Amino acid sequence: MSAPELIVETTVRFLQDYEPFARMARDDLRFFASRAQLAYFPVGTTIVDAATGAAGALHVIRQGHVRSEDPTLQGANEVLGPGECFPLVRLAADTAGVGTFTATEDVFCWQLGRDDFVELRSRSAPFAGFCAQALATIVRQSVTQLRQDFGNRALEHQTLLLPLEALIRRAPVHCTTATPIAAALELMRAERVATIAVVDAEAHPVGIFTLRDLRDRVVLDDVPLAAPIESVMTPRVRALDALSTAEDALALMAEHGWHQVLVMRADRLVGVVSERDLFALQRVSMRNVLTAIDSAASIDELRGPAGDIVALADNLVAQGAAAGPLTHTIAALNDAVTHRVFALLAPRHPLDGIEWCWLALGSEGRREQTVASDQDNALVFTTAGARDEARRRLLAFAAEVNAAAAALGVPLCPGNIMASNPDCCLALDEWQQRFAAWLREPTPQALLNANIYFDFRPLAGAATLAERLRTFVLGLTADNRLFLRMLTANALQAEPPLGVIRTFRTDEGPHAGTIDLKSQGTRIFVDAARTFALGLGIPETNTAQRLRLAARRLHLDEREADAAVDAFEFLQMLRLRVQRGGLDAAAANADDDAGHAASARNRLNPSDLNELDRRLLKEAFRQARSLQQLLERTLGQ
Repeated sequence: MSAPELIVETTVRFLQDYEPFARMARDDLRFFASRAQLAYFPVGTTIVDAATGAAGALHVIRQGHVRSEDPTLQGANEVLGPGECFPLVRLAADTAGVGTFTATEDVFCWQLGRDDFVELRSRSAPFAGFCAQALATIVRQSVTQLRQDFGNRALEHQTLLLPLEALIRRAPVHCTTATPIAAALELMRAERVATIAVVDAEAHPVGIFTLRDLRDRVVLDDVPLAAPIESVMTPRVRALDALSTAEDALALMAEHGWHQVLVMRADRLVGVVSERDLFALQRVSMRNVLTAIDSAASIDELRGPAGDIVALADNLVAQGAAAGPLTHTIAALNDAVTHRVFALLAPRHPLDGIEWCWLALGSEGRREQTVASDQDNALVFTTAGARDEARRRLLAFAAEVNAAAAALGVPLCPGNIMASNPDCCLALDEWQQRFAAWLREPTPQALLNANIYFDFRPLAGAATLAERLRTFVLGLTADNRLFLRMLTANALQAEPPLGVIRTFRTDEGPHAGTIDLKSQGTRIFVDAARTFALGLGIPETNTAQRLRLAARRLHLDEREADAAVDAFEFLQMLRLRVQRGGLDAAAANADDDAGHAASARNRLNPSDLNELDRRLLKEAFRQARSLQQLLERTLGQ
């Protein structure tokens, strides 16, 4: 074996003992070993200096230790040893850094040049995933800092971030499906609980029974107490894993109007967490908001709790809620308001003989509403009677609902994409024909419609109508190469505002010096996720879930999906900050005229951010670009 070949083999054997090299293909390791140069740094040498700008090479420590110091990242001052890489984040993000790396003893490092680093990242999926994970870490650290801007308490003490298993106070009270109602009630009285879980023979929960069920399904329906509990329980109740957080439970309760959540570990029931468990530990008023919504006797009485949703959003940000669960909770509470509006207004309208489903569209359909979202909704229906007459009655109902929502602070859609518009109130087969036409001829207008209508979800009424429509749409999109190519091209139109000379490319004119976080940021992730969902047959509408499921279908490293989701939620958190006055830019936007108001609610001047946030904003935009490149490779051909 020649001397150069021996050096390559020795380097490969060393690398195979460390991550991510242990998971990399041998050819990729040989590529590294043949391109890297071994360098020596005496003790005290500054190997990488913050003042030098972008890093020129990846360093992998062969021998010795290096101290990493970064004043902008909490906990980033550490000592690196053999097999560890630096400055990985700076190279992966292709950006100047603020960290310094100093030899604490005599150090030998392999140095891989920037161009070779880029090639290695493109040819090795494990290495690319390792880089994405490093970038995701600093995104999470910045999100932590953003939350602290809304509250000074340390996140590690926030009970909203505690796992549910930490909130379980006792073993779950449960019975089997065959247990008589009377026996279940006796057990509830003995254990002094208002809820009992119903399990099958393997201790898997299949339902839940509460005192409300006793009132509504036993007493009022005159069901004999000897009947099995299975006949009156609430079936198919969704459970959460014991490692899910309290904020996950909070969002789930808000979505379904539940007062407790079953907790599982290894597919077995281990406890029940109630609203009281959460609210006893948190200064969160969601219980009061939901109670006020449920008890409102008129639209006027709904004004108070509808307004409280905004205050609750601020409270949740202060208590450490991440952007995903927070926007999900906002959407769920707005759903609760809409359900109450339906309950108040539906009795005024003769809807007998009509099977209908109210569809939430756009950000509401994705459960990604911020406090500045407007109305986007539609109706799908079937009827055995005259279709035009059914539509007339539904339109009258929808007009009153849309007007009530506007009175409660949710603006009317400027584009009139609302159920009160005859074009948005269609029978099931009419919707099917419309979607088929959009897919058959993907004109610019059809692609614009796809950005809104394809994100529908059932909000109220006959959910099976929405499910049938979803199945129909996915059956048409998965193999429609022309539509997917056009939709991909449309998703690539929005360019991340990354500058060539400056860090960011900001706008001019009325919004000079600012970036639109929605149209130039979150929209990129939303559009890409939607295209993946339609092309891969994914029925989910939420952007984060779409991205994770798409990564699974495409057999990508989960860390790549996590990095994209973290970047998306970082941008969402910045949007919430602007909208809730957490940045000076929001105040500057407050005086904009009405024509610019919608855009102003999402505008940010990067100079208002600290160095860390600017750095993370740039990385979030780089993640957006990477996602677009993945979309183009997979569905754009």
